[in-house]
Amino acid sequence: MAADPETSLPLHGLRVLELGHIVAGPTASMILADLGADVIKIENPDGGDQARRMPGAGSGYYFFNRNKRSIALDLKSPGGKALFLTLLRSTDICLDNYAPGALDRLGLGWEVMSAENPRLIHMAIKGFLPGPYEHRPSLDELAQMMGGLAFMTGPPGRPLRAGASIIDIGAATYGVIGILAALHQRTETGRGQRLTSGLFETTVFWVGQWMARAVATGQPSRPMAEVGQSLRMGWGIFHLFDTADGEQVFIGVTSNAHWQRFCAIFGLAELHADERLATNEKRVAAQEWMLPKVREAVARYKSAELQKKLEEASVPYAPLHRPDQLLDDPHLRETGQLLPVPMEGGKIGNLPKLPFSSSDYEFTVRRPPPNLGEHTREVMEEAGLGKAEIEALLAAKAAVQGERR
Repeated sequence: MAADPETSLPLHGLRVLELGHIVAGPTASMILADLGADVIKIENPDGGDQARRMPGAGSGYYFFNRNKRSIALDLKSPGGKALFLTLLRSTDICLDNYAPGALDRLGLGWEVMSAENPRLIHMAIKGFLPGPYEHRPSLDELAQMMGGLAFMTGPPGRPLRAGASIIDIGAATYGVIGILAALHQRTETGRGQRLTSGLFETTVFWVGQWMARAVATGQPSRPMAEVGQSLRMGWGIFHLFDTADGEQVFIGVTSNAHWQRFCAIFGLAELHADERLATNEKRVAAQEWMLPKVREAVARYKSAELQKKLEEASVPYAPLHRPDQLLDDPHLRETGQLLPVPMEGGKIGNLPKLPFSSSDYEFTVRRPPPNLGEHTREVMEEAGLGKAEIEALLAAKAAVQGERR
């Protein structure tokens, strides 16, 4: 008998309450949901997760919220708060990315939650870890600015955030690592714990290599655009090259073997024989006169032809792609790395799986991203509430049943 695709997932049997919105919180719970946890997304009845209404037809919501259920709950009402605490008693993990102090102001801080369920693991994704800055609200872009990443990414005098919500997603991912470690500890101690993952600290961790370089060299950090990609990485050829059809391909020659094969397949025997280019260190020093010759040789080919030759020579390369082009990437499609996720208006988005694979299980869309409050009644019934109690909560608007898919 074939294994059940849901029960074979490693986190099957764990329950998660998500108090999340936009990116960071929903990312953490999506990772847990994809791995098999039962994730209940607790949303404000007045509109729910802000991502539902954000530019781009709420597209971000559909990426970060698959495999979850939604319950619309007014945590400011006595009935909604009581229902939350009821759900908490059978919960393994609660995570939030609310503003600093928001749960405490609701009367649902860590002390209250852990008293209700001593085995609970609570992950808070905040702008900063506990300390002098912890009271400050933050965002992905702010963290990139403050943490030095935008300085390194943009050209001199023009700091630039990365083209994706990498700090929100990174902090969420590190938070999940903390959750998994806490689950392991709980098997030994029987107790839960409170965890915090910080956007600022995630950024600082990512620029740690530049901090180390500043210590080692005694020199202040310089933006990558000023230093140059190849000089930054220390390779003689580590650049984007223009092709004959107006495309661009990145080529990285990172060994003498690469250099030999590169020169052979592009007819650059003269460059390969030049003692001034015999080592990578020499090629770095010779970039000013070497690169124009290499660019001229590469520019004779259209992108597809160039990539074929580089593939034959086993030289590292990458075509420059827009994100929308990845929807039709042959590798992603053939490996099943894109999941069919139902979206607004009946569209199906082929959206990325988690970026790892297992020999024991597959990632699937077990549940489409839920409508607001779609599972409110279902979750209340599972929590043991009687029909009269459920109807009373719905009538008082402490909980709201949303439209079913």
